[in-house]
Amino acid sequence: MPGDGDRGAARARWLGTGLLGLFLLPVSLSLEVSVGKAITIYAVNGTEILLPCTFSSCFGFRDLGFWWSYNGSDTFKILINATVKNEKSDPKVHLKNDDRITLEGSTKEKMNNISILLKDLDFSDTGKYTCHVKNPKEKDLQHQATIFLQVVDKLEEVDNTVTLIILAVVGGVIGLLIFILLVKKLITFILKKTQEKKKECLVSSSGNDNTENGLPGSKAEEKPPTKV
Repeated sequence: MPGDGDRGAARARWLGTGLLGLFLLPVSLSLEVSVGKAITIYAVNGTEILLPCTFSSCFGFRDLGFWWSYNGSDTFKILINATVKNEKSDPKVHLKNDDRITLEGSTKEKMNNISILLKDLDFSDTGKYTCHVKNPKEKDLQHQATIFLQVVDKLEEVDNTVTLIILAVVGGVIGLLIFILLVKKLITFILKKTQEKKKECLVSSSGNDNTENGLPGSKAEEKPPTKV
């Protein structure tokens, strides 16, 4: 049987696991920032591009601060800096380092959208754009997400010929299999009906033979008894 020392060690392990879970729970429910699923986005020179950014917090926010930064090959700068008083107010911009930038989205009604629109793109705009968020309500917890913008001369058209061919072949194979199954079921049905008709013919033929031969159980005419 385990001694008191083993039981004490087991209790200590369970206690340590529980405390670790309680410590990690607030972290898992804390501030999150997202710039979407795409790691890299492409835009044509001279056009405009929306740089997406949303945030979420299970604890809500108050006097939340956020800013966008740009990191190019040899340049780093803060593009825009703003704060949001609460969940019922829109952002208040304190710094905007580029007149081509406008703040898009809204933080009202839990939309928490702090995306920016960058106009009149130039090849020099290629680089990393990071969305930073700091929430004082979570003890100034900070989180950020980065997206890479590649400015190009023109967007390359994606050739979907191979994909279309594969889809056509797969669709054809599936259609052929369905057709074969339908034909198989039809043939099975016809054979079943044919066998049933053969059985009916055999039974009918057997009854007719018995009638003609006057066998017991047949339907031959019975002769009246002879008078003495």
